[in-house]
Amino acid sequence: MDTEKMKQDLGGGNVFAIGEPNTAFAQYFIGQSYLKMLTTERAGVGNVTFEPGCRNNWHIHHKGGQILLVTGGRRFQ
Repeated sequence: MDTEKMKQDLGGGNVFAIGEPNTAFAQYFIGQSYLKMLTTERAGVGNVTFEPGCRNNWHIHHKGGQILLVTGGRRFQ
């Protein structure tokens, strides 16, 4: 997908830069996601952007959990 088109589609939700294709963690997603690490100091903070239709497979974060800050999009049921 065209990242410029994704930026337009996100509109005001485009708070952080869209990262590179998220190949390191691709096993946890169905579809394409992009990862932009914001910091790796102490607790890592990353921005994950999902292409339309991308799904997150259930998984556990054993080393400290995870906090999700959703900045745009919609949830499918």
